[in-house]
Amino acid sequence: MTASLPLAAQTPAVRRTPQRRRYLMCRPDYFTVSYRINPWMEPENPTDTAKAVAQWQTLYDTYIALGHEVELIDPVPGLPDMVYTANGGFIIDGRALGVRFRVPERRGEERPFMDWFAAHGFEVIEPISVQEGEGDFLLVGDTILAGTGFRSVGDSHRELAEVFGREVVSLRLVDPRFYHLDTAISVLDPSTGSGTETSSGTGAAGNIAYLPSAFDEASRRELESRFPDAILVSDDDGAVFGLNSASDGYNVFISPRATGFEAQLRERGYNPVLIDLSELLLGGGGIKCCTLELRGKS
Repeated sequence: MTASLPLAAQTPAVRRTPQRRRYLMCRPDYFTVSYRINPWMEPENPTDTAKAVAQWQTLYDTYIALGHEVELIDPVPGLPDMVYTANGGFIIDGRALGVRFRVPERRGEERPFMDWFAAHGFEVIEPISVQEGEGDFLLVGDTILAGTGFRSVGDSHRELAEVFGREVVSLRLVDPRFYHLDTAISVLDPSTGSGTETSSGTGAAGNIAYLPSAFDEASRRELESRFPDAILVSDDDGAVFGLNSASDGYNVFISPRATGFEAQLRERGYNPVLIDLSELLLGGGGIKCCTLELRGKS
């Protein structure tokens, strides 16, 4: 972990302000790789559960140290991927849309997440279409970016727009290594979920970073048009899950191996906080995968 720079040390023209976030996480007590549902998973190679827990604990402790609130959902034996809580739902203004996983290995997670949301005061909407929550849905200002191509189906994007009453922009992923949208796009200025300005003062547009090669041509054009000032991340940084990151508007939690992205963030006035989740990457997940944002009613 890198120490946070004081706000006074930032570039005077770009003052980023951290926002207190509320996250849902799950300890990887049962983490292992016993099946293959993405190119990162190799069941023949052993995993170290204790190491995964220790790395996860560092991420948890870092969020707490920087003033964020972290809720925990109990891990369930036999569901090793519950640690990737971002795939468990999508929440705006106290409404929680549950998930329907494409792969049978993860369908046992659906009900525990929806039950947790209901028990903690969220209005739960049972999903109709196949989609994998915040893995493929990212809130940027007032707009929801929605991925498809490998996991979430196109029909889920229409359902998403109906449930939340927001514009949904469909983006197609084309590289199987980046099978969820949150592996190819990082939202740098998190929205409050109520249409208020982002921490950088950019309003609904927000700031993002993304990996151009992960998308088809039409999606690249859409991103270029909507986010002309986005950080374009290199293939090398994308390949180490550099974009699978979380941000509070100032601190951006990223892989220490994404050195180019780290430099780009510093140039834009963000403070990269380096967290090594290399053991959890063996399951195809990183920092954002382990972090589901709980957006309450505004």
